[in-house]
Amino acid sequence: MRKIILDTETTGLDFRTGDRVVEIGCVELVGRRLTGQRFHAYLNPGRPVADSERIHGLSDDFLADKPKFAEIVGEFVDFVRGADLVIHNAAFDVGFLDNELALLDREGIARTCGDVIDTLRMAREMRPGKKNNLDALCNEFGVDNSSRQVHGALLDAELLAEVYLAMTRGQNSLEIAFDSPATALAPGEVRQRPPLMVLRASEAELAEHGRVLAEIGKESKGKCLWAALDGAPAA
Repeated sequence: MRKIILDTETTGLDFRTGDRVVEIGCVELVGRRLTGQRFHAYLNPGRPVADSERIHGLSDDFLADKPKFAEIVGEFVDFVRGADLVIHNAAFDVGFLDNELALLDREGIARTCGDVIDTLRMAREMRPGKKNNLDALCNEFGVDNSSRQVHGALLDAELLAEVYLAMTRGQNSLEIAFDSPATALAPGEVRQRPPLMVLRASEAELAEHGRVLAEIGKESKGKCLWAALDGAPAA
């Protein structure tokens, strides 16, 4: 039931070429409710942010006195440990975080956390052929993103939490059912099921069923399996 909505900002698009994480933002969701618990850190990447500043607005000067990932890794891992992660375009963020953890000989996300839920993949299945970036999803689900002038890990995590709740609203009934206390039975009492209602097919329905089976039998050259079952109308 515990999920962490997570986002990162980085110096570029590929950790394999030396790009690093410059910001991590996480908010906690328990039982489909935001708890107010969060983790947020700006990080000194040890390299210039270069053109990525126009995306996240974080300059080299701003990040110069911020901690290195090694200084906050313990707090970060403790916050996300055991939780399912909800991330938009999860492969990107998990790749960068796994790289940061590997540089410190720490276990990766897969061994630290539970499942990783990719909201981008969810959105593409729900809205094929449409734009599915965070701004588009905020517009789709009525989430106010007016304060999002640049990408910011914590703000984007907060927005994604609202989007995720809207995208999975139909799952409420399942989770509420788990929270509902079971009705207690007295010692020796057996729960009685209500009698099953049996609806018999009408003569017209049976006739129509027989007609369809006859057509299937004709098209299959007598190989209609349903017609061979006990109780099936003769073709």
